[in-house]
Amino acid sequence: MRSHLLNDTTAEHYRRSVTQGVERVAAKLATTDRPFTGITVDALSPRIDGIDLDQPLHDTTAALDELEDVYLRDAVYFHHPRYLAHLNCPVVIPAVLGEAVLSAVNSSLDTWDQSAGGTLIERKLIDWTTGRIGLGPAADGVFTSGGTQSNLQALLLAREEAKTDDLAKLRVFASEVSHFSVKKSAKLLGLGPDAVVVIPVDHDKRMQTVALARELERCAEAGLVPMAVVATAGTTDFGSIDPLPEIAELCARHGTWMHVDAAYGCGLLASLKHRGRIDGIERADSVTVDYHKSFFQPVSSSAVLVRDAATLRHATYHAEYLNPRRAVQERIPNQVDKSLQTTRRFDALKLWMTLRVMGADGIGQLFDEVCDLAAEGWKLLAADPRFDVVVEPSLSTLVFRYVPAAVTDPAEIDRANLYARKALFASGDAVVAGTKVAGRHYLKFTLLNPETTVSDIAAVLDLIAGHAEQYLGESLDRAS
Repeated sequence: MRSHLLNDTTAEHYRRSVTQGVERVAAKLATTDRPFTGITVDALSPRIDGIDLDQPLHDTTAALDELEDVYLRDAVYFHHPRYLAHLNCPVVIPAVLGEAVLSAVNSSLDTWDQSAGGTLIERKLIDWTTGRIGLGPAADGVFTSGGTQSNLQALLLAREEAKTDDLAKLRVFASEVSHFSVKKSAKLLGLGPDAVVVIPVDHDKRMQTVALARELERCAEAGLVPMAVVATAGTTDFGSIDPLPEIAELCARHGTWMHVDAAYGCGLLASLKHRGRIDGIERADSVTVDYHKSFFQPVSSSAVLVRDAATLRHATYHAEYLNPRRAVQERIPNQVDKSLQTTRRFDALKLWMTLRVMGADGIGQLFDEVCDLAAEGWKLLAADPRFDVVVEPSLSTLVFRYVPAAVTDPAEIDRANLYARKALFASGDAVVAGTKVAGRHYLKFTLLNPETTVSDIAAVLDLIAGHAEQYLGESLDRAS
């Protein structure tokens, strides 16, 4: 079995095996003509259930053949231009190369003596990102597994900086369309059930700062502690960007930690055209960025950034076997001192390779393309009487629903849209997402693929309308 260990004696075996895998994936990408096959859980489960994991195949080719049957054939392919659902981006080749390198070398980014250059590369990328944000010379941060972990760590720091032992008094303010991880983090941090104060949004799905100001005043009058305001730069459902400068002013007035969840909107940091949409982010105390959303990186690649590096001490614990206190005096850079994780992948390498091959402008150009595509898609939807579109996009998301001329029952329209989404997914012709707006079911395009065209959007809208009309026709037949 030692022949399967990656080392100096098995380098050729490694090369052959990885090449076989790359060739399989490349062939699949080259021949995929739709984002999904439409496979069902009931059809796929028996294939996987029938595999005896205690009986190995002892052959790479056979294992890849099996993988084709249980995974590659029916995977959801985000690179396809008619994958329009969630915040999953097609990935750039330099990042995939970085993924291959980091997996093989297998550095762990918790301590210097496990990563060396990896530590310094991650730190350089953190400095690069905080520089793009404008957080100042004392800024720092660390890579994380994703936006949920980044938001959790940011709110942990905010809780500790609030300097009160009475957790029941702490309040976090976030808009009604902020990410669910805000409430989840509050619970994990031991805050009370009323800790998260939900702020209403305006017509453009942006936090209403008048309402925020009112709630901050109420908080102070009640003797409560305004722990943090979470502003969102790119909401999951709408791509909306909260008014960051106004929120920063309110946070400064009340001495409140300002966190910006820019998991989605961080692509604007590299934008050549739309960077001004996140002006004010430089005033944040902490920022979440997900490179695996709008920097076209493979999952996972995220970071939490802070204005003041000293606040990261709230995540620091020392273990003699790993990061003893003396390492600090010896100026040994152990990244575990900043992180909620211990063992941690060298995910930063993917972004490093991307910047060194493509450059930041290359990333920004791709993100600008999808933002501009969303603007064109909005015009298409706004002019189409079959659809109701919710809001003009700030990033690359479109939320809409099919509204038939002859049907007025909102519940029936809900069912038609739900049916259309499920039927489209089952066909495999396209994949779209769904959400609720004011209690009603809507559909969602999350446009993150520069290869998607306005023609693709138009074709998918026709497919949606066709499926919805089919459902309504069958519904009328059943009623009669």
